[in-house]
This record gives sequence, C-alpha cells and structure tokens, in this order.
Amino acid sequence: MVIVQKSLSKSSLETHYAVVDIETTGGSVSNSRITEIAILIHDGEKVISRWHSLVNPEMDIPMHITALTGINDEMVAKAPTFTALASEVYELLITKVFVAHNVNFDYSFLRGQLAACGLQWDAPKLCTVRLSRKLFPGLPSYSLGKICTKLGITLVDRHRATGDATATAQLFSMLLEKDNEGMILGMLRKVSPEQRLPPNVPMAHFQALPESTGVYYFHDHKGKVIYVGKAINVKKRVVSHFSGNNGSSRRQSFLREIYGISFEPCGSELMALLFECAEIQRLWPLHNRALKRFEPKYGLYHYVAVSGYSHLAVGRLPKQQQCLKAFDKETDGVNFLVEKSNQFEIDPRFCRYGRSSPFRTAEPLPPIDQHNRSVDNLLEGIGNQQSSFIIVLNGRTQDERGYVYVEKGMFYGMGYLDNQLVPDDAEMLKDSVKRYKGNHYMLQLVMSFAERFPSAIKWLNEHTFQAHL
Repeated sequence: MVIVQKSLSKSSLETHYAVVDIETTGGSVSNSRITEIAILIHDGEKVISRWHSLVNPEMDIPMHITALTGINDEMVAKAPTFTALASEVYELLITKVFVAHNVNFDYSFLRGQLAACGLQWDAPKLCTVRLSRKLFPGLPSYSLGKICTKLGITLVDRHRATGDATATAQLFSMLLEKDNEGMILGMLRKVSPEQRLPPNVPMAHFQALPESTGVYYFHDHKGKVIYVGKAINVKKRVVSHFSGNNGSSRRQSFLREIYGISFEPCGSELMALLFECAEIQRLWPLHNRALKRFEPKYGLYHYVAVSGYSHLAVGRLPKQQQCLKAFDKETDGVNFLVEKSNQFEIDPRFCRYGRSSPFRTAEPLPPIDQHNRSVDNLLEGIGNQQSSFIIVLNGRTQDERGYVYVEKGMFYGMGYLDNQLVPDDAEMLKDSVKRYKGNHYMLQLVMSFAERFPSAIKWLNEHTFQAHL
C-alpha cells in the first residue's frame, strides 16, 4: 500500500527538522544499499530526539567501504533490513524538513529505498554545505571534518552515521543562530532555485544565466571547464541538470565537482550547436562524452614525398587533425580512394589504401610531372564537388546578424556583424568571421540546416554574393 505524504504546515517548516546521515555500500542509489542510518529530530533550537540503526544491506560490503566506515558484513548480519525499518524511518521523516551535509546524496538514497518499499516520500531539504558557504563564507574547506575543526565542533566516530549526524546537528544549530536575515526560510520556499543547485555553486552564477539561446560552462574548484552544453533557454537547461532524483554515483560525483557556471550568448540554435562543438574541441572537458563519439575515425590525406612524388593515403584521423575528406569507416575511405585513383589514372603505388599492403610492381614509375598533375586534378575535383556558401542567422541582438561561412564544403568559421557593417563581397565576410577548426560533426550540422532552411543560404560564386542579405 502506498502511503501519501502529509502536508507540511508553516510552523512545522520553521521548527521541525530531521538531521540525517547514512552510510552505504557505495555511491550509486541503483546498485548500492544503506548500511546505517541516524536521524536526529531538531526543533529549531536543539536536538529533541535521536534514532539510529545498523541496516542489513542484503549484499556484501566492499572492503574499501569497511576500511572507511568500520562497518563489516558481520556487524550487519543480524541487523534489520531496510524493508523492516522503512515504516519507522518514514514516520520519523514525514512532516520534517530534511537536513544533511551534501543533502542530495542522503536524500536520494532514502527516497529511492523508501519508494522500493512502496512509500512515496518527498520533503523540503536543506544542505549544511550550502548554508555554511553563505553564513560562514571564506573557509578553506566545507567538508564536514574540516568545517567542524574550524568551528570548534567535536566530531566523534567520523564516517559513522551517529557521529556525523550529531556533528551536522551541532553545525545546523550554529547556522540557525547565525541566520539573522531569515535566509533559511527563504531557501525552503518551493520555488527557490537554491535547492536545485549543487552545494558548491554560488547563487549569483545561476541568477546571471539568460533565458535565451547560448552555450554554458561548468567549472571545477580551480576554474577549469569540466562540461560544455548548449541550450535554447540556458537557465532552464542548467536547472534540468540538477533537478530530478537520479542518485547514480557518476551523477553525484559530477554535481560535487561543479563550483561555477558561466555562459556565452548565441543568436540562434545552429550557432549554439557549432560553438558548443568548437568549445568541446578546444577545451576537451572531462564530462563531455556524447559529441566525442561522433567524430569520424578515418581521413584521406595528401603529402609529397622526398622524391617529389605526390602520395594519397587513407588512415586514422587523430583528434583535431585536418584531412581532405573524413570517413566514419576505413572501408568507405578506401572505396573512395580506389574510385578516384581509377578515375584520374593515378598509379596505385602512390596510394595507401588503409591498412592493406602497398601495391608493388616492377613497372617503371610514371614521369613525376605527369603523375603530380593527375593528383592535382583529383584534388581539384574533390574541391570542386564542394560548394561555398554562407548561412545568415539571427544575431544576439536586433542590431546584428550571425554568419556561418562554408568554404568548398568545409566549415570555415562564424561570427556576428552589426547590421550597419554587412559586407558586400565574400572575402570581406571571410575576414570578418572568426576562424574555427571544423570537424565532421559540425559539417553535418551545417549541411542538415542548409537542407531544411534553403532560404537562409547565400551561395558564393567566385568570391561574390548577393549584396542584399
């Protein structure tokens, strides 16, 4: 039977808190279990009751967890399971404000395991890390152990539920006493975005985010960018990263690493997509994984040997390496080179078809000038197959427009120009946009947009284009 949560009165929000600490078998809500729970009920001035229990996780406790907490399989063997404790835990938490150090970790575990027992629980929550950053600013660290040392709080039995919960309750009492401006009540408002943010992110960073199209950055404690994203509504997208109750260890670790948020406005979704790709290429952030998978693996290369003969080769495409043409599969590149070398009558001894063995024959080599001229014709043919054009887009303000420049089928660059500075020839525009290292995925984005919105395309012909853009 599912129990419906009772509503919280204003007085209960002001005076009743459940200060909680749990120990677990690991960091993932889906794959780990609780091994110990401590719940201290706080009336806004002091702790008025305490509850504690070891919990049989019904799984082995990893050795590194035992080394950290001291809790081993033997200690929990005869302890009640969480299922046996669920109703009692639920009654202790219901109608209380949930308080913990790094609150989302404890909250996600308890909410997930209560839900598995058929108890749908949701509660307002307060994070003593975030509160401490606001009310005790400037401390070198806000980990529970170090902040307790700094504030003179005695911490006994570190990494055990009762010891950590007792220290957290003492810290919470100090925070309540120092809160002379009612900040804690403000953080409890349902609509407050403060509760959605990771504990280390300043509220001012969130408030500065625009509700328009752009690219945003998550920074670690040293200011290094660890994630880049794009959005039509930057503020809404950033909030979505922190909402929900996904308690996976990877997500929890990611949220704890975020110490700052910045952004760059863009005039259109296409510009945001391209700029996001360019920034990921430039910064290669730790937590950007999706776009890395879309990079082509092979490329067609041209080089001139010491002998003076031009060579063509299909090979692996390292990160950010430039090539004549990119391919997702080696066989696609090999088939392309075979077709073109036959078309332009290029001696196969000067072509390297991927990992296959070089072609060998006793026949004399072709004259160097004749051979190189054939290769040049092939290269020119590849270039002529690719068109040059610009895409005209909305700017970041009404006083400018955005431009994407594609030269011979390759993404060249992009930028914004004031409406009063619209260039009247392709070379002027090319000099005005910012050069970027394009890649296969960025070109796919551009070509897909060109197909869907042909009216935004201005084709270039011998460095000229229509003056009225």
